[in-house]
Amino acid sequence: MSKKRMITMMMAALLSVSLAACGQSSPGPKSAEQPQEGGKAPTEGEAKQIYTVTAIDYRYGDPPPSSSPGLTMINERFNVKYEPTFVPNTAFDEKINATFASGKIPDMIGLMTADVKNRYNKFAKQGAFLDIEPYIQEYPTLKLVPDFIWDAVRVDGKIYAIPQYAPKYQVVTVIRKDWLDKLGLEVPTNYEQLKEVAIAFTNNDPDGNGKKDTYGLAIGQDINPNFNQGPYWDPDAWYHQDEAGNYIPGMIGNGRKEFITMLSELYKAGAMTKDYAILNWADTNKEFYSGKAGIFIGTPRGMSQEYMDGLLAIHPDAQFVSLGPFKDAYGNQGLTSGAGFNGITLLSAKLASEPEKQKRILAMIDFGRTFYPEDSRNESNADFDWWSGKIGVGYEMKDGVPVNKENFASDGLAPSTYFVDNTAWAPQDFDNDYSITYQTKQLSDLVESIEAMYKEIKLYANPITGLESATDNAKGAELKKYVMDEQVKMIAGTRPVSEWDQLVQEYLSKGGADIIAEYNAGITEKDPKALFK
Repeated sequence: MSKKRMITMMMAALLSVSLAACGQSSPGPKSAEQPQEGGKAPTEGEAKQIYTVTAIDYRYGDPPPSSSPGLTMINERFNVKYEPTFVPNTAFDEKINATFASGKIPDMIGLMTADVKNRYNKFAKQGAFLDIEPYIQEYPTLKLVPDFIWDAVRVDGKIYAIPQYAPKYQVVTVIRKDWLDKLGLEVPTNYEQLKEVAIAFTNNDPDGNGKKDTYGLAIGQDINPNFNQGPYWDPDAWYHQDEAGNYIPGMIGNGRKEFITMLSELYKAGAMTKDYAILNWADTNKEFYSGKAGIFIGTPRGMSQEYMDGLLAIHPDAQFVSLGPFKDAYGNQGLTSGAGFNGITLLSAKLASEPEKQKRILAMIDFGRTFYPEDSRNESNADFDWWSGKIGVGYEMKDGVPVNKENFASDGLAPSTYFVDNTAWAPQDFDNDYSITYQTKQLSDLVESIEAMYKEIKLYANPITGLESATDNAKGAELKKYVMDEQVKMIAGTRPVSEWDQLVQEYLSKGGADIIAEYNAGITEKDPKALFK
């Protein structure tokens, strides 16, 4: 998904579901209150004041340089000395822990969505961050954020985080259509058919090269992707209910059991990635984009043009089809809605005593989040041109679409690379047309079909969004890992799927029962069907 992290490495951005999802950053910001050149103009009293602005954030791949044209442009436009620290995502957890432990909190901090329920809550309660709510109505991009998203980041009734935009799209299952056609197979509409397709892709030579060198599902460590075709099978959706009517996590629901059972059968048949338990996300992508596997995932925002070009160099006639939601055991059909944000931006509480510096930073953030309509994403829009590093330097126009230069991120050619939040907040998800941002027809067509599907289907609102569980904060990550590891064993056959009910009891006894009780205490809607919109 998004995020700006993906600017620095488009391949890693491919879909990090956790998928983290992420995608290439959307074109950046412009508000009616900002001049075409120079950002929000400082007042006369502060015009000569240059503020040092510190930040810490994460990036997928190599961080951008600490001295570059993009940084210089930011300093000149906003009259600051901007000193961001970017940390590779794999080392960010350790770095941010050390930062908080030191007590020297930067002016701006970017955190992943996974940090909202633990690190953010913990330090917000300790008074580490600035209360954002008093400023929401002063900045156009903050006013665009729906109330339900602000409510999702409240701590003790206050808002200390600025949500970073992400559409409600999740990832969807994608299949090699040319392989389906070669074998005379229909597009699957349930998991039994999906299993049959995966086995056929393994045994029936779908690429026609006379070798048994293909297989079904590309999947990696942490059972990622989870290939859920609706909240019934989504491990993160609270959709199933126990005998008392309490919602329970999908990780221990009947849909998950069905999915794990299918994977165990595919594993025995050699129809899924053999070394899935240890394969990282980049290598999992390669299983699909090297032409080995025929089933993977896609999403409107965040697909890797480079990966697709690599696959088409091997299989130039490759075609793709995405799967719609399956009808579940309750007769419902839809997908889980994304939370509507992906990551948060925090400001240090010390800025409360530095109001002019605070204004300068909020102006930077607002600029970094403003949405440009498609017809404004070109050099005729001075703000967009500046944001993108200037035409001919940071980007060029191809068929009416801005395309970053090859060394865009590595050389820090554009300001957009350096903003903690550089994802434009679209007024509506459908204001984005992600399909036109890709250069390859097959990829553009696939994304267009996914976007069209999302306009037609219902989305399930996860009932625990915006709620907090003290036990989940304390034990949730460890408990989820335990359940995941046991399910990995079930797929490989080292623990029988027949012990599913026992695993559920293990989850409950290790703290899961408290997590369920605490979340359900805050849930008002008791009918899952009513949460499909």
